[in-house]
Amino acid sequence: MTGAMGGERIGRRAELTFRHNREHGRHGWLRLTPAYSVRVVRDLLDELPEGARVLDPFSGTGTTALCAVERGLSGTGVELNPFLVWLARLKTRRFAKRTLARAAEAATEALEGLGEPVPAPPIHNVERWWAAPVLDWLCRLKGALPTRGAHAELLELAFCRTMIALSGAAFDHPSMSFKEAKSHTDAQARARFEDDVRAVLEAAATNPAGKARIVHGDARALPVGDVEFDAVITSPPYPNRMSYVRELRPYMYWTGHLKVARDAGELDWDAIGGTWGVATSRLKHWERSRPRPRGLGKVLGEIRRASDKNGALLANYVDRYFEDIDQHLEALRPRVAAGGTLAYVIGNASFYGVLVPAEKLFESLMRRHGFHDARSAILRKRNSKKELYELLVSARG
Repeated sequence: MTGAMGGERIGRRAELTFRHNREHGRHGWLRLTPAYSVRVVRDLLDELPEGARVLDPFSGTGTTALCAVERGLSGTGVELNPFLVWLARLKTRRFAKRTLARAAEAATEALEGLGEPVPAPPIHNVERWWAAPVLDWLCRLKGALPTRGAHAELLELAFCRTMIALSGAAFDHPSMSFKEAKSHTDAQARARFEDDVRAVLEAAATNPAGKARIVHGDARALPVGDVEFDAVITSPPYPNRMSYVRELRPYMYWTGHLKVARDAGELDWDAIGGTWGVATSRLKHWERSRPRPRGLGKVLGEIRRASDKNGALLANYVDRYFEDIDQHLEALRPRVAAGGTLAYVIGNASFYGVLVPAEKLFESLMRRHGFHDARSAILRKRNSKKELYELLVSARG
């Protein structure tokens, strides 16, 4: 282990967060939290030979796959969330000039004749997200946009940017928070959408050199066929109870990937590290079926004793998270070529002051499944809590 735990001072390093991504074309298309840094991925790709096959089993927004194909490499991503599958496929797609021209024309037509409004998304406390006049304008714009074809998908993406920009959502914390939902005039909203269309189309005009494959599937099963990969570069959910579905709800409702609130909880239960809705209640009855990695039992006991109210629930959450990672690494082992490399960007966690040493537990599980030279290094400090870091856990096949 290097960095602060070894005595060296480690800072927050904004260049290793989404802030660095915003000025890198397609990587900056949507602001999602927490984010995975393009710079980290590109540095790791620099170490790979020409023609390397790269896998991201927790694909998310497709950062790893896009970085790989930008270098002319083969990039494969596996992702459980259907909205993120759609986004990653869009980010890694090649677009013809006529598609971009058609998208620009369709955007102008939509703004000139706002159509019949679509129903507002069934988000709880929707007024917290958008002021009533803004929500009405967004519903009318959505109703005027085309619904089929690559040009329509590009405009859907631009719409996602606009609806978040016009909302009360704030991104000044690790997870999405809220400020007052402000009103915007139709002219201001129109100008915002025009800017977002321009930004999307400008980035779409530069096509990646390589080809990507984004698979809708579970990291614990890895439905990628019999392919062996030369490198795994990924950032799985951290064991910190941050719900990715919660962060993605507005995008998922507006794009039709989510229709009722219960489905969000079901998806979070299926995801590794999810705790939204029914996912929390089901944790109370969950039981482990695999041996724990060394050191986890002691941590779980400390978490249980730390709170009579929720200690047992949070201990189950951490326990289930690492059983899921265990299952994932078991599925991954036959998919990594001899000598292939693993690079996992992860975060540790703390519950009631009990530190969860995620990097050590990842190392232990990697060794369990036959990976070699498992080690960790600190990348950056995550927030004001002195013990919370983002780390890189690496190993070889």
